[in-house]
Amino acid sequence: MPLDYSDLDGKKLDLAISRLKASSTKQRRGVLLLNPGGPGGPGLDLPVAPELRLPGDVKSRYDLIGFDPRGIGQSSPLSCGLTEDEQNFEHPYKAGTFAKDVTWARTVADKCRARNGDALPHFTTRNTARDMDVIRAALGERKISYLGYSYGTYLGAVYTQMFPRRTDRFVLDSAADPTRFGRGTFQAMAEGAEAAFTRWSEWTAQRHTAYRLGNTPAEVRRTFWDLVARANRKPLTDSDGRLLTGDALRVEERPTFFHVRKAAERIAELKKAAEGGRSAASGTPGRRRDAVPPASVRGVPSDNEAAGMWAVMCTNALAWPRDPGQYRRDAIRDGARYPLYGDVASTIMPCAFWTAGSEPETRVNNGVSLLILQNAWDPQTPLPSGQAMHRALHGSRMVTAAGSEGHGVYGIDGTSTCAKKNATAYLTTGKLPPKDLTCPASTEQKT
Repeated sequence: MPLDYSDLDGKKLDLAISRLKASSTKQRRGVLLLNPGGPGGPGLDLPVAPELRLPGDVKSRYDLIGFDPRGIGQSSPLSCGLTEDEQNFEHPYKAGTFAKDVTWARTVADKCRARNGDALPHFTTRNTARDMDVIRAALGERKISYLGYSYGTYLGAVYTQMFPRRTDRFVLDSAADPTRFGRGTFQAMAEGAEAAFTRWSEWTAQRHTAYRLGNTPAEVRRTFWDLVARANRKPLTDSDGRLLTGDALRVEERPTFFHVRKAAERIAELKKAAEGGRSAASGTPGRRRDAVPPASVRGVPSDNEAAGMWAVMCTNALAWPRDPGQYRRDAIRDGARYPLYGDVASTIMPCAFWTAGSEPETRVNNGVSLLILQNAWDPQTPLPSGQAMHRALHGSRMVTAAGSEGHGVYGIDGTSTCAKKNATAYLTTGKLPPKDLTCPASTEQKT
């Protein structure tokens, strides 16, 4: 693949792809490209990934095409030489540590620039979409179909904008807001987390007998914030022997609050453990949470996913202020608006010091027919993000799984059967639902 599509004779990149052929020659329609999200997620193994359970009717009609996007996995992988600590991007705002966080952000940007030089601005969503079209041509297909999750929905939408006549049946699962790509992607997570926290406090208050966290939503919230304050004064020790501050607690538990029962059990356990001098908290902050977890690949730099994420997220220079003081002010403001995660989402990031991308970001605004799937309580791409994608794609239909929790719908165990049936019907017949639909959650998710 050309690094720079405006210089086809210039530097080339490797692009790793895989194919699982359609099980029926007679029923075969074409190819279905798969993307797990990220940005930074490898997709080479998706056609055979055990956690992605696509129906037999889909597998009989499509060759499943996996690929590692440019700079990721086996596709000329990027590295910035980042340490493990430098890969952690979830930094709660503190006046006393902000200067240190600015230094971290600048260091990451400088390391990425030093390692990759003039190539860095070309690792963009638009160029990945162009790569997808080269895959189409190499496979001898007139059009492609597509299933993308999370960031992969934005990539798919950009493809439809750039290549509308080569777009066949596209399913965008757990959609990002195309008008806020970049910094707004993180900020949408903070906004969604606050709504989820409110829902959780209401649900948990109704079950005080079971969890003993408070009789009212206000009492439940106070229980959590008291636990955070306590851990900030004296860090708790988790099951792995790590010290866990209150700030680390709210960062790590942010996605948990989208699962009301799991969160109630978790906070009750933490409260009990803290009162007994122990904590069962675990997890590593700052790691991407994909709908379909990518497989680890030998020979790929340990910081490849982080380097790939920043390479893509930071190319939209207009989305990222250059003044560190702006991040400080925004973190203080959003920490007050969205106490759970607002300061983390709006504080300084490496993109403040990044080299601009090779071209402007794409404005998604077209009438291509496709299907959007969305859980009502998605921690990574909250419902308003999916609704914004729907508005930008005028020919789309949206299927929302009401009350459904988690990131990712199609081919994933425990998600809405109704939503998955509609996606299968579209991929196998080409017929979209006649109108937007609201589906119930799966039986196991109903609370």
